[in-house]
Amino acid sequence: MKLYTSEEIRVKYIQFFQEKGHAVISSASVIPDNDPTVLFTTAGMHPLVPYLLGEKHPSGTRLTNVQKCIRTVDIDEVGDDTHCTFFEMMGNWSLGDYFKHESISWSWEFVTSPNWLDIPKHKIAVTVFEGDDDAPRDQESYEIWCALGQCEEEIFFLPKADNWWGPAGQTGPCGPDTEIFIISDKERCGPTCSPACGCGRYVEFWNNVFMKYNKTAEGKFEPLDQKNVDTGMGLERVLVALNGGTVYDSDLFTTIFSRIAELSETAYENQPKAYRVVADHTRTAVFILGDNHGITPSNVDQGYVLRRLIRRAVRFAMQLSIQEGGLADIASAVIDKYELIYPELQSNRDKIIRELQAEEARFQKTLAQGLREFDKLSISLVNGQIDGAAAFKLYDTYGFPIELTMELATERSIAIDLEGYLEKFQKHRELSQAGAAQKFKGGLADNSAQTANLHTATHLLHAALRKVLGDEVAQKGSNITAERLRFDFSFHRKMTEEELVATERLVNEAIGEGVGITFEEMTLEDARRTGAIGLFESKYGQMVKVYTMGKFSKEICGGPHAVNTADLGTFKIVKEESSSSSVRRIKAVLESTDALR
Repeated sequence: MKLYTSEEIRVKYIQFFQEKGHAVISSASVIPDNDPTVLFTTAGMHPLVPYLLGEKHPSGTRLTNVQKCIRTVDIDEVGDDTHCTFFEMMGNWSLGDYFKHESISWSWEFVTSPNWLDIPKHKIAVTVFEGDDDAPRDQESYEIWCALGQCEEEIFFLPKADNWWGPAGQTGPCGPDTEIFIISDKERCGPTCSPACGCGRYVEFWNNVFMKYNKTAEGKFEPLDQKNVDTGMGLERVLVALNGGTVYDSDLFTTIFSRIAELSETAYENQPKAYRVVADHTRTAVFILGDNHGITPSNVDQGYVLRRLIRRAVRFAMQLSIQEGGLADIASAVIDKYELIYPELQSNRDKIIRELQAEEARFQKTLAQGLREFDKLSISLVNGQIDGAAAFKLYDTYGFPIELTMELATERSIAIDLEGYLEKFQKHRELSQAGAAQKFKGGLADNSAQTANLHTATHLLHAALRKVLGDEVAQKGSNITAERLRFDFSFHRKMTEEELVATERLVNEAIGEGVGITFEEMTLEDARRTGAIGLFESKYGQMVKVYTMGKFSKEICGGPHAVNTADLGTFKIVKEESSSSSVRRIKAVLESTDALR
């Protein structure tokens, strides 16, 4: 049996869709721009939402790429056979071009042709949408699959819970999908066995979404003017489907595990979960730190997730007897594995290593403080044990993992009220999830004039900051809702009141000039030569949009914009604060001119 490598799959996928007329676009950042619904890019379609809603993409109507993605909702599950926090999603898109027939036919060709993946046809199963009150049964996809030769007994109609994708946030593009599975060697679990039963017989690896609806804030599914195709094939998932085993058996982890083995006194076979957690979390931390948005460990938003990943990796590294500082060595193995595909990792290598070492040192201090608190608890026991509230306080206040508390308690023959701890922990998790859901409701899919105006204002703010503070300033991320903008930028200190006033004045002067906002499509090299600024993460030769606002601003961008700067109203800075190490954050609003009269 042929074993595929990650490099082979990436190359085959991109080559296939290039031959079908798709332009290759580079992976976007793992930190989504202007989307308050998510902390990280969790799907290939996230960076393309404006184009799925109808804006013209500079590379055309057929696109393909491999997108860096991060999902951390199941972080506690990492260590089993399937969960990872970082993954690569291969995708192809039709922006108002082809639809179901081409999408399904090409998927069948790529999966079954001897020139591509060469999976036996009898090993393939598919699912299609069964229909409900929001959208009709997808009979068309069913008939296309049948005409291609897919076994009808392995075509399953499933409900929205299984065969509908999106929107990415509360609102936005969405639609029914058809999903492709490889049939494993496991026997059917019963007469109703299907991809929905979760018994393991069917392993999904490709999802074709037919985006023909826009979900509104009121929960209505309205037809899109432009029908799109959005597909996603997880690289890690398809390696498992083709090669068998688990994602951790693939070449993606081979060199990383080898480096862990060099640093550890324990073999992988004896501590597989610890190896997997250390490898996965370090890999994800490397991609967050290696991103050009400047995210570093902190107690909020992406920085908090990054801190949790690093500290969890350190804790499991300790189980493997890896000495302090070992995480940086493992990170180097990650960079070595991916640097040719994602060169930003190599260019940010020093920063990645520095931040990992600093966070590991901070965590060691936290652990020392937690040990002192544990010693106090072990002296004053409640009913002969450490009660659940106290154990949770060690975790919540001092960052002391429950596993370490349990380990120390075992060493000293002390019992822990684990049930009480879990009760406290569950309440904490529910509150956190509710808070996150409230904080990030809404979304980029709000393509209103106000959102476009705020997005335009970030260009003017960026230019003003560079005039006031110097060329040291570079955008590190932005986040826009219908009410306000948030702009992160590189700068080494807090801005003075005079600098803030000057920045605000320059933005309002640019607005007051009332210049038209124009854009040109050009290559990345040409954009550089014209003096455009932006996050230069794209591959050379790729077409980009350069938006110009008079002589004030020229910037690479792809979001919704106003027509004229005069449309913006009055710009007002609400707050300037630290976002992370050497990264500042400005929050600002636009006040309508009428409201000020």
